[in-house]
Amino acid sequence: MKIMQVEKPGELACVTASAPCLANEHSVLIRIHAAGICGSDIAIYNGTSPVATYPRVIGHEFAGEVIETGSACTHIHVGDHVTVNPVVACGTCRVCQKGRSNVCANLEVIGVHRDGGYCEVISVPEANAFAVSKEMSWEKAAIIEPYTVAAQVASRGGVQAGDTVLILGAGQIALTVLQVCKLLGARVIMTDLVEERLQKARTFGADEIINTGKEDIEARIFELTDGMGADVSIDAACVGKTLQQAAICTRSAGVVVTMGFADRTVPITELQITKNELDIRGSRLNNDKFPQVIAWVESGALDPTRIITHHFPFTDVLQGMRSVKEDPEHTMKVILTFDEK
Repeated sequence: MKIMQVEKPGELACVTASAPCLANEHSVLIRIHAAGICGSDIAIYNGTSPVATYPRVIGHEFAGEVIETGSACTHIHVGDHVTVNPVVACGTCRVCQKGRSNVCANLEVIGVHRDGGYCEVISVPEANAFAVSKEMSWEKAAIIEPYTVAAQVASRGGVQAGDTVLILGAGQIALTVLQVCKLLGARVIMTDLVEERLQKARTFGADEIINTGKEDIEARIFELTDGMGADVSIDAACVGKTLQQAAICTRSAGVVVTMGFADRTVPITELQITKNELDIRGSRLNNDKFPQVIAWVESGALDPTRIITHHFPFTDVLQGMRSVKEDPEHTMKVILTFDEK
């Protein structure tokens, strides 16, 4: 079979490899039909991921058909259409025992720490495979994962109906968070420097937009919230100053959620945090969010395909990455397609 493997930063090759066997009796074998390109895949290729190891078959957003199951499997069957949770936790460490498996002390992520979905066949733990309706398109099933990330962000923020949520940044990730927050009944304000992105956010349901290149974000937020600030502020831009802005623009007893992964110092004062008793929380991957997101998609409450803009054969992953880099204003989610078998 063909695999797309990052040999080392900046070097990605299409390699012919033997098809895998089941890893163990608790595993399932999946023939992949569609996969998505995420910014973290590009970071692994570029060598800027702080957690990836090499060489690595990348890809953590994917879906396919189950072609074999281990003898101990009970809920996934041959012929099932599945989407895959890339979070592999040990289940036994103190963090897992506290119900926070997405930050497991022994965490492995498919496509990051172990080989991922840019291949034709993959073996994954049965616990990481989630059956979806056979009526669901492969591309829709493949990008359920980014929406579980968005659901995790909303969960960490405690977003609920009636909240005013500030999302800093209006890129692809921010749009998924926007969709989830609107589904939960929140009022959403979005910021960005690029007007085209903000207008796209409008079409995705943003109630208010702020162009931070033209407007004072702090003044505008307090104007839109009767001087209170946002109930929840989510830093989806992750450029350093946006976390500081989020803290400033959040009301007393509010919540700030950051998705950033950079090793940088951000100037937030103790006074800001203590005076307003802010909760500042990180959000990583997802913690058991697949069932909820699958239910949203299957019910029609959430349409993940709205963020898809491009399709490429999976062996053209570099071309897909170039689209993201060279035309970011018009490229959101890139889907990689696989030959039918």
